[in-house]
Amino acid sequence: MRTLFPAIEPYQKFYLPVTDGHQLYVEEAGNPQGKPVLFLHGGPGGGISSNHRRLFDPAEYRIILFDQRGSGQSKPHAALEHNTTWDVVADIEAIRAHLGIDQWVVFGGSWGSTLALAYAETHPASVRALILRGIFLCRPEEIRWFYQEGAHWLFPERWADYIAPVAPENRQDMVSAYYALLTHPDETIRLNAARAWSKWEGATCKLLPNQSVIDHFEEVHHALAMARIECHYFMHQCWLSENQLLRDVDKIRHIPTWIVHGRYDVICPVKNAWELHQAFPEATLEIIPDAGHAYDEPGILNALIEATEACKTLT
Repeated sequence: MRTLFPAIEPYQKFYLPVTDGHQLYVEEAGNPQGKPVLFLHGGPGGGISSNHRRLFDPAEYRIILFDQRGSGQSKPHAALEHNTTWDVVADIEAIRAHLGIDQWVVFGGSWGSTLALAYAETHPASVRALILRGIFLCRPEEIRWFYQEGAHWLFPERWADYIAPVAPENRQDMVSAYYALLTHPDETIRLNAARAWSKWEGATCKLLPNQSVIDHFEEVHHALAMARIECHYFMHQCWLSENQLLRDVDKIRHIPTWIVHGRYDVICPVKNAWELHQAFPEATLEIIPDAGHAYDEPGILNALIEATEACKTLT
C-alpha cells in the first residue's frame, strides 16, 4: 500500500490579489521544473494542510496549493461576498497565468472534485489530467441526503448534535436555518452554529470516526470558514444549473481521468461516482471497498497516489 511522501516545506509562498478585494494564499513545493499539479481542497471552505503536499512525488511534481476564497490563510477570512464557484474557477486560471503554466494536472476531492470538473469543463485546454476523489456533483438530492434526510439514519447520535442549534420549528429546511444562524449579527450564535455544522462533517467523514479529525473540524478558525462558505454555496446550489457537471462532461472526455471513491462514503455517496463514470466511461473508476470519505483512509490514499504516479508518464 502506498502512503504519503515524506514531509516537505514550500519553496515559495505568496498572496495573489484577485477580484473584489480577495487575496489568495498560494504555495509551491516539490520540483520547480517538474510536472505542474494543482491541489483543490474540499469544503468549500476547508483550506489546505501540509499533508496535501505529500500526495505527490516531490522529485517529479511542481506542487501548487492554494486556499480558496475565504478559506485557510486567504483574506478576508470566511467572507461570503463575491465568493461563488465561478469566482473560484476564474481564480484558478489567474493562478495558472501568474505562474506561467500551460497545462497542469488537477487533483480535487469532495468539493474539490466539483470544482475540478467545473474548471475543466470551462477551461479544458488548461487541464492535462484529472484525479478526482469523493465525487460531489452538487445536486439538490446530494445536499438533502447529508444535511436534511438520509445520512442521519446512520449517525443518529451525531445528528442530534447537528440539529441542536436549530429551533424545532425550523428544521424542515436545515440549510436555510443554518444560513440564518451563520450570518447572524451575534458572533456567539455564528460560532456555535459553525462548530455544530462542521463537527457533523468531521464525525462522518471516515469509515471509523477519529476524534482528532472531529476536533480539527470544530476548531473555530476552520469551522467558521467551512460552515459559512459551505452553507452559502449550498443555498445557491453552487451556482450550477441542474445536473450541469454531468451534462457538460463531453467537453472533458478526452482528458485522462481517475475517479476514486469510498464504498461507504456517507458525505458523498458512491452513487455520485458511478453516475459520473456512466457519463464518462473513458475515466478510470476505482471504488475502495473498506473506506468512507476521507482522502487519507488507506485504500483511498493508495489509489490516489497510484493515480499521481500514473500521471508522471503523460507527456
